[in-house]
Amino acid sequence: MATMVGTQKDLADLLNSLLALDYDAIDAYEAAIDRIDDDGDKAQLEEFKGDHERHVCALHPLVVELGEKPVEKADIKRVLTKGKVVLASLVGDRMILLAMKMNEDDTNLAYDRAVQRADLPAHIHEVLVQNRDDERRHLAYILGRLEDYEVGEKESAVTSTPAIEPPPTSQSAPSTR
Repeated sequence: MATMVGTQKDLADLLNSLLALDYDAIDAYEAAIDRIDDDGDKAQLEEFKGDHERHVCALHPLVVELGEKPVEKADIKRVLTKGKVVLASLVGDRMILLAMKMNEDDTNLAYDRAVQRADLPAHIHEVLVQNRDDERRHLAYILGRLEDYEVGEKESAVTSTPAIEPPPTSQSAPSTR
């Protein structure tokens, strides 16, 4: 389900929507970290969760500056973002990463839309560009790991295919005399 975040007309509403999306991402990353087996992926996901926590810290005062009350938690969408990860964990690390990819697709789209706005004050634009760049890095890592899984599956399929033995020839067949 594609996000509508980034399409808000009011700047404070936009920033609050991005805040909620980052809170959703934090919940999803916590679920993924708790369930993923690969230690390298776990460490990377911890780092990405930290990026989302930093996004929250950066966006919060900007909403206050605009005279609005910042959201303080994930919205109802968290059920979907976290739920994808929990269900995926039943199948393994690859599926967890696939669920996280879908979540990162949403955050990338939202931040891409947000930074394209012409009415952004320079300091807000700078924060949104930094956050967007983090999102692109997260997505690139996850896509790379998913590609690793695909390559591994192809290699596994090639090496696990039993070799077909040629039928014995008359020269190699044992003598029946």
